[in-house]
Amino acid sequence: MDALSVRRDRPDEPDVRALLTRHFELMRASSPQESCHVMEPGALLERGAVLFAARASGTVLGVGALAQVDAQHGELKSMHTAAQARGRGVARAILSTLLQEARAQGMTRVSLETGTAGMFAPARALYAANGFRDCAPFGDYTADPLSVFMTTTL
Repeated sequence: MDALSVRRDRPDEPDVRALLTRHFELMRASSPQESCHVMEPGALLERGAVLFAARASGTVLGVGALAQVDAQHGELKSMHTAAQARGRGVARAILSTLLQEARAQGMTRVSLETGTAGMFAPARALYAANGFRDCAPFGDYTADPLSVFMTTTL
């Protein structure tokens, strides 16, 4: 894989939107609607999230966003690695960049919601390996047997 770069990007860029749409469709197909908290690509901008894309040789390999829960608390949204790039450190690079961004914004805590199904196990392992621990629902979330909530302090 050529050198990976992770930079701010926009969900309305065609290649970024295509990967975000793939993520949205996969999440919608994998969880009942009442337990699926994925955001449509355009909603990321509306919520004021900061989006980052990982690219190698100009190809988008992964995306992830940081949304504000409150002034000192951020939430990871729309973390997704393209199928052909999994296992190459793309998600780890995006996560590292998002945590740096959270620190730069003065956040002291970052949380996330992900699923309990087996397909989410690699994501949960990545987050746990980077200091995230299970927590109670945060923000507008409520307890759901199909959701895992995780948080880390910065």
